Amino acid sequence: MIQRTLLQYLKEWKDSNDRKPLILRGARQTGKSTLVDIFSKEFDVYLHLNLDEEADKVLFEKHKNFDTLIDAIFIHCSQQKLDKPTLLFIDEIQNSPQAVSMLRYFYEKANYLYVICAGSLLESLIGNRISFPVGRVQYAAVRPCSFLEFLSGIGNDFDKELIENQKAELAHERIMFAFKNYCIVGGMPAAVNRYAHKKDILATDDIYETLITAYCDDVEKYAPNDTMAKVLRFIIVNGWKLGGETITFEHFANSPYKTREMSEAFQIIEKSMLLELAYPVVSTEMPMLPSFTRRPKLLWLDTGIINYAAQIRKDVFSVENIQDVWRGRIAEHITAQELIAYNSKVSTKRSFWVNPKNGTTSEVDFVFPFQGLCIPIEVKSGVNAHLKSLQVFMETAPHGIAVRVWSKPFEINELITKTGKHFKLLNIPFYYISILDKILEQEI
Repeated sequence: MIQRTLLQYLKEWKDSNDRKPLILRGARQTGKSTLVDIFSKEFDVYLHLNLDEEADKVLFEKHKNFDTLIDAIFIHCSQQKLDKPTLLFIDEIQNSPQAVSMLRYFYEKANYLYVICAGSLLESLIGNRISFPVGRVQYAAVRPCSFLEFLSGIGNDFDKELIENQKAELAHERIMFAFKNYCIVGGMPAAVNRYAHKKDILATDDIYETLITAYCDDVEKYAPNDTMAKVLRFIIVNGWKLGGETITFEHFANSPYKTREMSEAFQIIEKSMLLELAYPVVSTEMPMLPSFTRRPKLLWLDTGIINYAAQIRKDVFSVENIQDVWRGRIAEHITAQELIAYNSKVSTKRSFWVNPKNGTTSEVDFVFPFQGLCIPIEVKSGVNAHLKSLQVFMETAPHGIAVRVWSKPFEINELITKTGKHFKLLNIPFYYISILDKILEQEI
C-alpha cells in the first residue's frame, strides 16, 4: 500500500488547536478519497458522505437547521453520536452549494467534528461557480505520488529509508533503476498500484487512457462555451507532447487558435491542477517575482501520463541515463514533479531563471526558495564547464550555493565564476530531490 506523505500533514491538522474544515484540492485520480479512507483509521467514528449520491446530497437540501443536519448525518450513516473523535468526509462537495455554505457552521458551532471535503471537479469551480466561506476553511494540495511514495507502493521501504537517511549511494545503481521506472510509470496512484501488482509497465495503458479520456470529458463541465471547449480539448489531447518546454500561446502545438483564447484555456486547465504554467524570474534574489511578460514553461501534473501520451516510454526504458531522452526534457519534468510533490500548499509554484540582459540566452532550469535564498537548480549531466548559465546566475547571487541534479552519486564541487566568485555546487542524484531541504540545510 502506498504510504502518502500527506498523512503526516493530516495528523498535524487533527492535532491543531485552530483546526478548520479541510478542503483537499487536486486533479482527478490523485488519491484524495483513498487518502481520507486511510486517515479515517485515526478516529473512533467515520462518517462518509458522497454528494454524487442523491440520498447523501439531499441531507443538506432538506435540513436547513444546522443542529438537525448534524443529527441527520449521524442517523443516515447509522452511527451513534458519541463523545469520541469523529471524522466527517464530504466527497464531491461541489455538487451541493448548500453543503459548501454549511462549512462555516462546522467551524463555528461543531468544531468537535473533524471535517474534510474533496471533489473531482472542485478546482475548476472554485472562485467561479462555487465559493467557500472565507476564513472558515483551510486547503491542502493532493498531488501525484512522489518517488518515496512510489517506493513504498512497490514494497521497497528499504531503499526509501536509505534515501531518507542519506545512505542511498550504497545502492545507487539499484535506486536509479527504480527511479527510471518511476519516470515511466509516473505518480498516479492507480498506475503505481497496477505496476506494483503486475510488475509490467505496459499493464498501465488502460489507466492512462481512461485518465486522459476523463480529463477530456470534464471539459464539457467547466468550459464557458462550445468554442472554449474545443480549445480546452485540443490542449488536453495534444499538449502532453510539449511537457517541459517553454511555450507560446499563439498557435500552440500548431493549432489555429490565437493567443487570447489559448491563454484563457490554459488558465482554466491550470485551475483544475492538471498543469502548471511556470513563469521565469529575472532576479537572483528573493522574493521570486515571476515575469508574466515572458514565455512560461509547461509542466503537467504527471510525467507518466506524458510518456504514455507522447509515446516515448520505450525510449525512457531503453536508455541508461534518463537525461538522454527527449533532449533532457523528461529528466527536467520529473525533477519539476519531485520539487513540488512534498509540498501540501495549494499556492506553491515552480519557477526558472532567465538572464534579464538583452541579447543573452542564459537560463537555469529551476530556482528553489530556501531560507530566504533563491537556489539555482540545473538538470544536466556532463562536466562542470558546461554549466555556463548556472555560473552566470551565481555571479550576482547573494550566496554561494548551487545545485545540479544528475544520474551520478552525490558529490560536492568547489567552482569559480569568470569574475572569481567561489561557490559550492551540490551534485545530487535524482532520488535525493526528495530530501533537498535537508541537504541544503547541512551545507548552508
